[in-house]
Amino acid sequence: MNENDKEYQASLKSLETENIIDRKFYRPIGFYFAKLLSRTRVTPNMVTILSIFVGLGGGLCFVHTPYDLRWAVAGILCMVVANIMDCIDGQLARLTGIKSEIGRILDGIAGDIWFACIYICFIIRLTAEYPDALGSMTTGILIAVGLLSGISHLVQAAVTDYYKTLHLFFISPEKGKEFERSTSIRRRVKAMPHGVNRLFSSLYYYYTLIQERATPRLQRLLDQLEADYPQNTIPETLRQHLRKDSRRIMNIVDFLTFNGRTIPLFLIVLSGHIWLYFVFEILILNTVLVLGIRRHEAMCRHHLKERR
Repeated sequence: MNENDKEYQASLKSLETENIIDRKFYRPIGFYFAKLLSRTRVTPNMVTILSIFVGLGGGLCFVHTPYDLRWAVAGILCMVVANIMDCIDGQLARLTGIKSEIGRILDGIAGDIWFACIYICFIIRLTAEYPDALGSMTTGILIAVGLLSGISHLVQAAVTDYYKTLHLFFISPEKGKEFERSTSIRRRVKAMPHGVNRLFSSLYYYYTLIQERATPRLQRLLDQLEADYPQNTIPETLRQHLRKDSRRIMNIVDFLTFNGRTIPLFLIVLSGHIWLYFVFEILILNTVLVLGIRRHEAMCRHHLKERR
């Protein structure tokens, strides 16, 4: 492995949590630009904020009606560029060591902001295209569907992020140092002075609560591990056993990542039948979410039985 390859590996959290499209397309491009920006005064947070606006631009392109291929392609390109920038900020942070609590939270919510914009734009477009499709209730029903999709997306993204960060924790304490439980976040928030940092950390606390409520057996396993091995002294053999089992579930979780949802999104946008995306989000992706949680919870149940 040459020096450039080592630097590339250092810019990633772990190849085990990256899907093939990220490894072959987004991450190499992100690394190229992260290296260029590492020689400048551009910070990861600047890139994250810019990516939010580019992603919002993608959503706004999708609102155009009647259907126009040029606007559809423009929106898709905006989303691809926004995700490249989302890769750049994290890789730049790891290359330069410029990291912050706000940066981590901003990076986590960037994708949620993009998709919130997309859902709003889809509702506006569908209301214009089918004003009387469901009678006088059309607008209300579309708003309800959009809200359900948004909530579904939030839970899917939260659980996916939680499982991936947990997997990094199973790889090594260093890789998984960002993995936190709500109790430790709450203690930190209480000790912080009022201001922007406390606001963002409070939001992160509630986000973590969503993750924990969705994974009850995992919380019991983590409680047991903390009791048996305080101060993160989990034996390496056990850590690798957990890592191996967790890795099997990464393939399911991949369907809930940016690539898993945007490939169908792009095809649906190109087809002009954007209502199909709400069907995909609510029925297909929620089914994948339930399957992923059940598999992961079964893994946790197995390890809890072993510890009795």
